Amino acid sequence: MESFKDKVAVVGMGCVKPGELWDKDEKDMIVEATHEALGDAGLEPKDIQAAWCANGSPGFDFLNVAMKFDYIPVSHVQNACASGGDTFRNACAWVAAGLYDIVLACGSAKMKDAGTTGIDMSNRGFTGGAGAAGVIAATGVPVNFALYAVRYMHHYGYTERQIKEAMARLAVKNHHNGTLNPKAYFQKEITMEQAMNAPMIAWPLGLYDCCANIDGGAAAIITTPEIAKHLRSDYVLLKGSGMAVGGQEGRLQPRYNFVEFPENQLAAERAYEQAGIKDPFKELSHAELHDAFTVNELVDLEDLRLAPKGKAPEYIMAGTYDLEGQLPENTSGGLKCCGHPPPATGIKMMHECYKQLQGKAGPRQVKNPTLSLAHNQGGLTGSFTTVVTIFGARD
Repeated sequence: MESFKDKVAVVGMGCVKPGELWDKDEKDMIVEATHEALGDAGLEPKDIQAAWCANGSPGFDFLNVAMKFDYIPVSHVQNACASGGDTFRNACAWVAAGLYDIVLACGSAKMKDAGTTGIDMSNRGFTGGAGAAGVIAATGVPVNFALYAVRYMHHYGYTERQIKEAMARLAVKNHHNGTLNPKAYFQKEITMEQAMNAPMIAWPLGLYDCCANIDGGAAAIITTPEIAKHLRSDYVLLKGSGMAVGGQEGRLQPRYNFVEFPENQLAAERAYEQAGIKDPFKELSHAELHDAFTVNELVDLEDLRLAPKGKAPEYIMAGTYDLEGQLPENTSGGLKCCGHPPPATGIKMMHECYKQLQGKAGPRQVKNPTLSLAHNQGGLTGSFTTVVTIFGARD
């Protein structure tokens, strides 16, 4: 199997500050993020040869309408909450194959005034809940992920208080990091007491265990390392990209264990193999994990071998993933503080990796970063899509 390693470079990125953006639609956010990325790269719209776009509006011409590109090829990518990561991966593949020199990957989502309370990215319909089949009932999304917290407690012998403390500690960490990120939506500290005693959403997940689905957009300019050298000195290299898509086995098989996401594990191992990473906990400098819920983040740490199985709560409580910890994680504030505009989220997470590797993350900057990971996950209980992307600073 071919590897992405060192065949693709990122030379520009843009990210809309997420929020309740009543004055912007999906096209406005695409324009803002893309122009920021072009400006960052020192390029113009005419330099883009092809583009891949993830967004909540159907239509193959969405991006050309928004950006007024001159009839370039545009592909629309839709893969639930992993759409951003998949969009970036698709764009990289065409550059790595030598078919294009400079391309765009972007995504945007309009969540706050869509006229509904939820979005079903699988069929373009808007719903207030999440459908399922087989042994899993159709429930709201927080309920689906609460199942993992409940089962994790039972499987590894943690008490309710212990698991809630670990999840609260993640929320406190992410809120602290969010105060240092001008691109974050929530920019306020919270205490352990606030997180522990927050209103219950789906037991044992409280208010601070859940991210916000809000408006946002992000974009990346992708090219070859040879071209990147002529554009800027601090470009970022793609070291590995792994993707795995479930087949709904977890919704059909009673033995599904609810303490891991197999798609995470497979996608991570594929990315690690490409990047030549043997011990990710020791070799990675930084990671951005898909913390749609704090239990997501907790389980993801183990799936990606950033904590031993059953030990993530202990590592979390020890401060391992704090800014000053052994492996700083979700330095951006995560989905918890940056929000979750689904089609844009994966690229928005990569924006933090990009800034960290350039040494431009300001007060949340990781010391001497060499490898940075972005983990983007979508789906529902028992069947997920995961994209794991690993970046490195230029040699």
